Amino acid sequence: MAMVAPVAAEPVEHAEVFRMDAGGAESNVAAHVAALGVRAAWFSRVGDDALGRRVARRVAARGVDVSRVAVDARHPTGLYVKDPGAGVAYYRAGSAAAHLAPGDADAVSWDGVAVLHVSGITAALGDTAPAFLDRLIERARAAGVAVGFDVNHRAPLWSVAAAAAPLLDLARRADIVFVGRDEAEVLWGAATAEAVRELLPAAAQLVVKDGAVGATLFDGDETVFEPALVVEVVEPVGAGDAFAGGYLAALLAGADGAERLRCGHARAALTMATTGDFPDPIASAAIHPASSERTPA
Repeated sequence: MAMVAPVAAEPVEHAEVFRMDAGGAESNVAAHVAALGVRAAWFSRVGDDALGRRVARRVAARGVDVSRVAVDARHPTGLYVKDPGAGVAYYRAGSAAAHLAPGDADAVSWDGVAVLHVSGITAALGDTAPAFLDRLIERARAAGVAVGFDVNHRAPLWSVAAAAAPLLDLARRADIVFVGRDEAEVLWGAATAEAVRELLPAAAQLVVKDGAVGATLFDGDETVFEPALVVEVVEPVGAGDAFAGGYLAALLAGADGAERLRCGHARAALTMATTGDFPDPIASAAIHPASSERTPA
């Protein structure tokens, strides 16, 4: 999607200067992975419009392969507005990405792909998008590609009652799961990291994030906790995508569990220092890049 946010951390109602950027969970994750020197590709659908071209160009400028992105001549590019202190407003009903269908999943090539990363947001878009997500996961697993899944419950898109069961089912089909402790409690009544693990015992890697406290990784029989970094938060939206990108980049570079969590925290800290979904280039240079020849889609 295209993303609009005030340049300063002030409410939309009163802000005078705004930035327009690319945003959205999966493209954000791909951009953070690429920023750490790991090859990343993004697959989606954008409209044949100025916003779609702008989004694809901006994601590509961050080092992400966008050659797989489809252009839809019938439906527009989605948009969301970040309102610091008040969350996010979505303007994506009927968008190109919401019309992704199982046929789009069948067209995805798995050559060189090590990890497919998807988000629960896609499941909330209605129409054909949930079936697209199901088919994409099914094809990845059949190809031997690990599936990463960020629960990413978005209340403006669907209610807890509607989201709880589908999101739990998707999490149970993934190899790498990212979930906030607070959202797990709201969705499933799991109030602790250990309770989330009981719900998702089969996940090869389960990361339970607990805001400013830290994150717990369950990796097979190993449990690792890493405290969050102390940062001055400008805007928290987008930090979860940054964390997932940092974690996946470190994973593909062969890092151990503790280092994966630290890399996730570092990317999240950079992102929370801006009103956008991605840190400024100067801030990005402060993170030592990982390296890998494997590609998460």
